[in-house]
Amino acid sequence: MLSNKRIQELELVMEFEKVEECFKEVSSWIENVGRKRLKETVNLDDSLEMLLQAQKQFKEFDLVASEYCKRGQEALKKMNQWEDFSFVDVHSYRVKLQTYGDQLEEFCTQLDETRHRVCETVRLYEFFDKVRQGVCCTEEGVKS
Repeated sequence: MLSNKRIQELELVMEFEKVEECFKEVSSWIENVGRKRLKETVNLDDSLEMLLQAQKQFKEFDLVASEYCKRGQEALKKMNQWEDFSFVDVHSYRVKLQTYGDQLEEFCTQLDETRHRVCETVRLYEFFDKVRQGVCCTEEGVKS
């Protein structure tokens, strides 16, 4: 039984090393690219035209970012089997997984919030543009 436990533990450690490579890549992208791009979308432009351009650029970034989030989440799912094991030796791996998972969850949440904010801002600007056009048309009709 002890031998089987040790074999399972070694298999988990080997699996963790594969998953950790994926997480390192995802984590590096989040820190070096993802967070910077999210910060760039904090200040959205004042005109509808510029805002639509920013939305287009964000959508391109969003596709790539969503793929990284998906890869990270799939890697986390692979490690769900660790919950069934109570080896003291794998505690440090669980801590690393928790750190990666927290970072991934925070970034994915920020990505979702930014996606929603960009979409809502565009909708608001489009609404105000229609209202402005309606007011201008009404003013021209009154002057005639």
